[in-house]
Amino acid sequence: MFPKDFVWGAAAAAYQVEGGWNADGKGLSVWDLMSHEKGIIFNNETGDVACDHYHRYPEDIALMREMGLKAYRLSLSWPRIFPDGIGRVNEKGLDFYDRLIDTLLANNIQPYVTLFHWDFPYALEMRGAWLNPDSPSWFGDYAEQAASRFSDRVTHWITLNEPQCFIVLGYLTGVHAPGRKMYFREVVQMSHHAAVAHGRGVQALRAAAKQKIEVGTALVGTSFIPATESATDIDAARTAMTTTHDRNLWQNTWWMDPIILGRYPEDAIKAFGADAPTIKPGDLETACQPIDFLGFNTYTGKIVRASSTAAQGYEILPPPMGAPLTAFKWVVEPDALYWNARFFHERYHLPMFITENGMSCCDWVALDGHVHDPQRIDFLHRYLRGVKRACSEKLPVKGYFCWSIMDNFEWREGSKERFGLIHVDYPTGQRTVKDSGFWYRDTIARNGENI
Repeated sequence: MFPKDFVWGAAAAAYQVEGGWNADGKGLSVWDLMSHEKGIIFNNETGDVACDHYHRYPEDIALMREMGLKAYRLSLSWPRIFPDGIGRVNEKGLDFYDRLIDTLLANNIQPYVTLFHWDFPYALEMRGAWLNPDSPSWFGDYAEQAASRFSDRVTHWITLNEPQCFIVLGYLTGVHAPGRKMYFREVVQMSHHAAVAHGRGVQALRAAAKQKIEVGTALVGTSFIPATESATDIDAARTAMTTTHDRNLWQNTWWMDPIILGRYPEDAIKAFGADAPTIKPGDLETACQPIDFLGFNTYTGKIVRASSTAAQGYEILPPPMGAPLTAFKWVVEPDALYWNARFFHERYHLPMFITENGMSCCDWVALDGHVHDPQRIDFLHRYLRGVKRACSEKLPVKGYFCWSIMDNFEWREGSKERFGLIHVDYPTGQRTVKDSGFWYRDTIARNGENI
């Protein structure tokens, strides 16, 4: 049921795994600053060392090869390449990614490179970050440098990872770096600049590419699942996926429509009122560049039922008592991947990658020296059944990236949440492939025939 060329991969992000926070000329990121503030991150931990992937990448890639990964979704650290965000290039930073990419390819693992996964350069934060109208140009220059250096070997590129998170959590609620709480109107304007930055990034990647490349993005796939497969409940879930009724910056269409359809959804513009963004001439034309695929990250979902009494025509059902929860306390909703793929394809008609999916478990090394995580195996099996259904219905799902390849620095949660297929003992750096990693290896080898 999975296509013969289905891409089986795993993912990670630079700040979460690399460490080497000030090594070899790297500049500061907003996460470097936030993690050094006492009382913010779990147990006052930092990403200074994280998994030490900066030094141990050959060992990590050897484990990826043993697991049979076809692809590894990594991110570049913007301030490792541009210590000041723009201007001066750090050759040692570029050299590190050269070595990383070359080692992946030598092990028959395709790199899927994300340009930005939240570690914004602190020097540019001091210049207004995404509120600065020059921010799309900053990002475009960075994308051009990355393509000039790596596109002779890297053919798959992702511009921004989850702008919903780095904009809303970073600047509205302040729970993620840089930890600011700004006015809603300012944050909406930031979201617009991020959309334009995506477009500038696509333009720069294509202009500097040394061979044919594929470019996409990785957005949060906010999931609404029909309570039943009746036509009315399916319509209700589709409506919930694609409409905005209030000042909601988590809605799919606010982030996807401008970069794919070239316009903002009218209902969101109406709901935001005077707080809608200022759009300069040419902005939407820049944001809406042709892309080759839509990536979406999905972990959970909400159940929706049609309602004749609700103003919006549907109601969101609370999870039933005793609903299964991950260690992060996210509700397990395996049908989320199928319905996201279906609804996103109906609206955008693009090939799709599931760029993140996985769960946090309470994992440790057992007395027998192994890491037994049956709940993660069950979770992945259930969610992949939804991917299998999507593929069987000819929805163009091209690949799946498990989050994450290894336990890592989980942002504000530090080492508390373990998402990895590989266990990391942080004091020693010891890696141990979990039972789920071996299960995933077998799934890849059989191209999902066991799903």
